[in-house]
Amino acid sequence: MRLKGKKIVLGITGSIAAYKAAFLLRGLIKEGAEVQVVITPSGKEFITPVTLSALSGKPVVSEFFGANDGTWNSHVDIGIWADLMLIAPATASTLGKLAHGLADNMLVTTYMSMKCPVMIAPAMDLDMFAHPANLKNIEILQSFGNTIIEPDTGELASGLTGKGRMKDPQIIVEQVVNFFDQKKTE
Repeated sequence: MRLKGKKIVLGITGSIAAYKAAFLLRGLIKEGAEVQVVITPSGKEFITPVTLSALSGKPVVSEFFGANDGTWNSHVDIGIWADLMLIAPATASTLGKLAHGLADNMLVTTYMSMKCPVMIAPAMDLDMFAHPANLKNIEILQSFGNTIIEPDTGELASGLTGKGRMKDPQIIVEQVVNFFDQKKTE
């Protein structure tokens, strides 16, 4: 229970690696974290909110407004609530939106409202990852103080081999634990 009492926003984007988010979410919960999932509309094409809600014990946030009943999801409240935002997987599209403030979905508006540190785990094909625009977006995000969890090199969903695989969920959990352990000693 090394994350007991920690409040984490887990942002999930539309990548084939979104299936790994279930393992990541489970690992964070097992360590005692309270996790609020925020998923992009395209993320829901890869993993269902029902799965994520069952694992987190919370409704998954994806849209600004509820079911035509006047309720709305406050990205500002989520930003104030959290101790950490972790975006995993993060697509090239989302990295570009985060880097340039293109707040056209709940995940990006939540990111822009964060009062806490942000960790981002990119996941995409090797040519997309290596593209100068993507590398520049990562550089911009790092200049904002975000932590980038470098992707691994290995077999990708395309069948190609190269850098772009989202880091293993258990390794990401360990990096989150280490982040909070380092904050204790500061």
